[in-house]
Amino acid sequence: MTPDAPRGEETEMFELAPVSLWLEDFGGVRDLFDEWRAAGVGDLAAYLRADPARIKACAGRIRVLKVNARTLELFEARDLDDLVGHLDRVFRDDMLDRHVSELTALWNGETSFLSHSVNYSLSGRRIDIQMTGRVLPGSEETLARVLIAIEDVTARETARRAQAVSENYARGLFEHSPVSLWVEDFSAIRRLLDEIRARGIEDFRVFTDVHPEFVQRCMSEIRVLDVNRQTLEMFHAPDRATLLHRLGEIFRDDMERSFREQLIDLWHGKLFQQREVVNYALNGSPVHVLLQFSVLPGHEGDWSLVQVALTDITARKKAETYLEYLGTHDVLTKLYNRSFYVDELNRIERKRTCPVTIIVADLNGLKAANDQWGHAAGDALLRRAGEVLGKVVEKPCCAARIGGDEFVLLLPGADAPDGKLVMDEVERLTELNNQFYPGMHLSLSMGMATRAMDERLEDVVRRADLAMYEVKREYHANLAGGRGAGDTGGA
Repeated sequence: MTPDAPRGEETEMFELAPVSLWLEDFGGVRDLFDEWRAAGVGDLAAYLRADPARIKACAGRIRVLKVNARTLELFEARDLDDLVGHLDRVFRDDMLDRHVSELTALWNGETSFLSHSVNYSLSGRRIDIQMTGRVLPGSEETLARVLIAIEDVTARETARRAQAVSENYARGLFEHSPVSLWVEDFSAIRRLLDEIRARGIEDFRVFTDVHPEFVQRCMSEIRVLDVNRQTLEMFHAPDRATLLHRLGEIFRDDMERSFREQLIDLWHGKLFQQREVVNYALNGSPVHVLLQFSVLPGHEGDWSLVQVALTDITARKKAETYLEYLGTHDVLTKLYNRSFYVDELNRIERKRTCPVTIIVADLNGLKAANDQWGHAAGDALLRRAGEVLGKVVEKPCCAARIGGDEFVLLLPGADAPDGKLVMDEVERLTELNNQFYPGMHLSLSMGMATRAMDERLEDVVRRADLAMYEVKREYHANLAGGRGAGDTGGA
């Protein structure tokens, strides 16, 4: 035992301590400090970091006087000589850099220090440590006796690192999710619902019918805690602050009605919901989304943490709208198709609407245009007819292409004089169209009939059809006599 070592009960307590204890002599470090001070060093931390060899020089001046049994066990050493002889395997990698804080504390005259670092056992096992150092009384000037206590915190640090990895993983999933994610606090809304429930309200739907301002108040109480990157991209926001400041531009128009349905579901205890809604990007464009709302586990009691996932279904909605359009429209002329015309005719028949005027129109010269210049020329004539007929009617009236060159104008609520005005407008727009498109002449033969009381609509259509054929025969007669308009000829 060295003269500086603890004795008697102190020795026994030192040896049996449950933590690793090191008794060390920092006198050589103190001598080095004195040399550096004499050389004008003021900021030791900066001085050491400027040259890592200086840190190593300090470490080389430390003399280990004694360690206890727990130290030998922790570092897997046979005895003190075995441990001291292999300190380069214990203190390695970034250990020297972390040694700066301890040295700086001693340089500044402090008698204790605390640090966290990594050591290694002689077999190479990583040991996360919490190190506490204290200059023993009587050694404040010489630093000849410094007691170091090392606590093995590997389990704690391993758990912390695992948690950090888990949190980073979860954060990565959140930030890089391909759908828009919102983390929100609905606790204020939960309190509002509880308040009106306590007042005896049972039918929440009726309550919100009578008090729509309650829905608006609930909307104002939503606290957005976080959003991910996809949210910023979806809503064309440059950053989170801008997005949160302009939420009123995103959730508007019909959103209040959707939010009311969301509140009704929450009232009935439905903590997971999904519905299709329309939001708006900050550039004003509509964003159709599938909204999925969920109160996160552990927060069912106060709704303080909920997640809202918004999947952009704008492309799908556009496709659905286009398919719906194709089901009711003629792609070439952009007018309604025969299927829509038949449904509309039946609807008007069921409603017994009167008066109703029906105009049947036939495109003159389509066959001749196809034969002489090809079907592309004939399609161009059909498109021009669609332009004219589509401009003369507005809902509830409609224009439809019901055959190759046949068109119908359905005018519910229009009497014969109204129908005559529409036919005049068709002729006027046809003339303008011919001025705009030189070359092939656009010409329509039209017949009109107005429904008499209790007359079936199919009979009205038949009368309009017959009237159209009379005009058509006159057109062909004039064409045969050389007085037809245009040069397309034929049917």
